Amino acid sequence: MLSRWVLFPVLFVAASAKPLVVDLGYAQYRGHALSNGVAQWLGIRYAAPPLGSLRFSAPQDPDEVDGIQDASQHGPLCLPINTYPIPADSSEDCLFLDVYAPVGFRGLTLKPLSVFVFIQGGGFNQNGNPYYNGSSLIQASDMGIVIVTFNYRVGPYGFLSGAEIRNDGSVNNGIKDMIQVLKWVQKHIHKFGGDPNHVVLGGDSAGAAAITLLLSAYNGRDDGLFHAAAAESQSFAPMYTVDEAQFAYDNLVIRTDCYNAPDTLACLRSLDTATLQKANIATQLPGAQDPPLYFYAPVIDDDLVPDYTYRMFEEGRFLRVPVIFGDVTNEGTLFTTKNLNSTADAHAFLQDQFPALTQKHLSRIDHYYLRDIHSTKPYPDSTPYWRPTSNAYGELRYICPGIAMSTAFANAGAPSWNYHYSVLDPEDEASGDGVYHVVELNAIWGPENMWWSDTIGSPPPASYFGSNAAIIPVMQGYWTSFIRSFDPNTYRYPGSPRWETWGGGRHGGGRPERLFIRTGETRMESVPRDQRERCEYLISIGVELTQ
Repeated sequence: MLSRWVLFPVLFVAASAKPLVVDLGYAQYRGHALSNGVAQWLGIRYAAPPLGSLRFSAPQDPDEVDGIQDASQHGPLCLPINTYPIPADSSEDCLFLDVYAPVGFRGLTLKPLSVFVFIQGGGFNQNGNPYYNGSSLIQASDMGIVIVTFNYRVGPYGFLSGAEIRNDGSVNNGIKDMIQVLKWVQKHIHKFGGDPNHVVLGGDSAGAAAITLLLSAYNGRDDGLFHAAAAESQSFAPMYTVDEAQFAYDNLVIRTDCYNAPDTLACLRSLDTATLQKANIATQLPGAQDPPLYFYAPVIDDDLVPDYTYRMFEEGRFLRVPVIFGDVTNEGTLFTTKNLNSTADAHAFLQDQFPALTQKHLSRIDHYYLRDIHSTKPYPDSTPYWRPTSNAYGELRYICPGIAMSTAFANAGAPSWNYHYSVLDPEDEASGDGVYHVVELNAIWGPENMWWSDTIGSPPPASYFGSNAAIIPVMQGYWTSFIRSFDPNTYRYPGSPRWETWGGGRHGGGRPERLFIRTGETRMESVPRDQRERCEYLISIGVELTQ
């Protein structure tokens, strides 16, 4: 088993590395060209510090600074929820991005390179996948892409809502931070060799949820900020309106003793970061018993986010661009409580995440997932209710939304691919975690390029350095091909099967097919009939559940 250590490959600069200075107008940043052929610029400020009057406000352009700024260290992470004291690597001043590019980008005769902008996950409550090193993906692309990763505001800093915020601030600021990055890319990425007219979004979990929101932003308005998207484990959480989210604002005002202030928002803005962070905790959602896994989330604001995601895509209010959606086999295992002892416990867990679930909904879920509970395979430190409940949660929040998205794009005539990632790791199979949520990130970025700490992420499964190492070039081939050509097949790894579009595979007739990904067994598969039936039901109640 791997020890819990942290990889920082981006921080080690070869002795022969030469500095590269890029002038962004508001600041100059000195990056470094590494011996592996990749240049990197870490910790570039893309927006003004969101402090003081800019707390709970939309991102603003950064101020001009003199001199050349060193770009050899990542910027701090944005402050997570339920974490106090403030971690040493986190700050409210956190709006920074990293750029990775081939060293030879300055050649005047070179064609501009495709751009990959990656939106990390974390449930909109933390920056959950930070500091990934782009070197391996760039090398897998034959030095044909530029990569941008970034931090964005989460928790109340990015998603506090309510009348006061709407009147004298801005809602959905975490999503607006992402748009700020995309505007920065349009203005500056050519200075790193990138093509602003060929930008592909990538994202996992909440980052993939953000992709669906950006695809449907402003009712699907095309602002020319990106041109294709690859979403991993797109997360469909409940969504409130600005007014419905007032309870979270009111709770925060009470916990910070701002409730007696004549201007409660001004009071919140006047608090020092430590005081605000101490009160930054999750409470139960209205109608639930216990706090959800992720408390803060984007809200329906009748502007950037006009409606529920399911309804937006059902009604065709989204951009028609090439897309990839997909999931892992066991989306729910990392999230679901292991000590569930009854059907009532399973219902309570699900209702804590989706308070709009009714007894009618739960009865149908019981039929699909919990009726054969006593035949469930036992796993360590868990009850028989764990895996069936995790299956329900995984399909409700992740897998069925991905199927719905692929279907919406295929029906709209846009190129749409879907995948089922099922690479088996012996230790994870034995523990019951199985092919867990966003584990495919290890294959896309390369396990040696991941980052984790005691509170964020986890080490790559040991098999990705051994028996499953062969899946890495396969995944990187599909992903870099999509980034370069808007098609995962054009530059796919030699010997990899052709990835057919959703509904356009060997059976034809619009039958849904996806790429089944497993070491040595990657192939096209039809979605099983029983999963199609479950997803048809869960998708049909999506708007009722405010997804």
